[in-house]
Amino acid sequence: MMDADTVAQMESLMRKGALGAGVFATDDCKATYEALLAKGVEFVSPPAERPYGIEAIMKDPFGNWFSMTQRAR
Repeated sequence: MMDADTVAQMESLMRKGALGAGVFATDDCKATYEALLAKGVEFVSPPAERPYGIEAIMKDPFGNWFSMTQRAR
């Protein structure tokens, strides 16, 4: 779907932490954050207001990070 140059650029951005591996949607970012934090999930940043909603950033044991976002209504 992508050419080799685009794939290389995306991989580079992911390694630098400038591009996450995915986005999870939630209806209540703050409550989901607290529940996952209690289960030992590592977060890079807690829930914060953004123009598009509330977002928290978590990472997996391999260093990949994921956005957990509650969309603005």
